[in-house]
Amino acid sequence: MIVSDNKATSFNPAARRKARHYGMQALYQWHMARASLSDIESQFLTDYDFNNVDKAYFHELVFDVPSCVSELEEAFGQYLQGRTMDELDPIELALLRVGSYELIKRIDIPYKVVINESVSLAKKFGAAESHKYINAVLDKLAQQVRAVEINAAQR
Repeated sequence: MIVSDNKATSFNPAARRKARHYGMQALYQWHMARASLSDIESQFLTDYDFNNVDKAYFHELVFDVPSCVSELEEAFGQYLQGRTMDELDPIELALLRVGSYELIKRIDIPYKVVINESVSLAKKFGAAESHKYINAVLDKLAQQVRAVEINAAQR
């Protein structure tokens, strides 16, 4: 089991959602181009309107997800339903990395929010049925890493 850090901060849900949106895209770009994270962050901050984006959370995703990518992939890799990491679509991979990061490292974010936001992004950016796959993988991971929270919600 992976130890979680609690980085609770005040936030605006819409700004957080936009940070997730851009963070997933930045991590997709990092995976595909292997460009410097600093360069990718600078490009996004220059090319997109970040007035209503949680910039601190965007920064966290862009830098913290890659710093623990092996740990995250090990955590969700066991739930890939017979697929290998290489068989994942790059969008699915970016979404699973972000969702796993939030489930494992950001226990201040409710697991239902993590899964719902990941599914929403999969519907927007992923293949036709990828949202179902993202939901299934993250749900299984949540049952492992957020068991206490899930059990409390079911009472």
